Amino acid sequence: MNLAEGVQLVSFGVLALMMISAALGVVLLSNIVYSAFLLGAVFISIAGMYILLNAGFVAAAQVVIYVGAVNVLILFAIMLVNKREDFKVIPRAWIRQVSTAVVCAGLFALLSVMVLSTPWSYATEAIAGDAATVIIGQHFFSDFLLPFELASVLLLMALVGAIILARREFLPDDVPADATQSPILTLPERPRDLIGANTEGLDRS
Repeated sequence: MNLAEGVQLVSFGVLALMMISAALGVVLLSNIVYSAFLLGAVFISIAGMYILLNAGFVAAAQVVIYVGAVNVLILFAIMLVNKREDFKVIPRAWIRQVSTAVVCAGLFALLSVMVLSTPWSYATEAIAGDAATVIIGQHFFSDFLLPFELASVLLLMALVGAIILARREFLPDDVPADATQSPILTLPERPRDLIGANTEGLDRS
């Protein structure tokens, strides 16, 4: 994709802002469903970065695999798991928040040093273009065969884990009194005696 330099800079800025905002939402929001949806926005913005780098196949694989498979799998696992648990106040919760902030700041500083110290020069080799798919396939099945297989095994483990979490093996017959629904949300059941009387009347007629 050949774009003007100004369009590339604006597109990069919009995608970077979208990625950073969505990533902050994934970490800071308390609703895990919103965090999962924002994770999909992060994956889509990364795919846009790949398009700016003339890596169309990698961008398509990013959308199909991470947005269409991994993120949907995470959403299914979140929405299918329905475990009732009472809210418990965590003692000294600020210690966890401070330690998380320290770890995030350390990772940000490490990545910043790496970005500033790396010589980001343009590659001297010719752009692969349409042959990029063939080159990626050759590397996948030669140099990166082991990481490729490990990634597939990890995705399979995530799928099996989501299925196990979503299963409901035990449904108790006796529901506790405090777990029953309120009368507003339940419909009154029709008496069975009236149903039997009506059927007998129909038979006689």
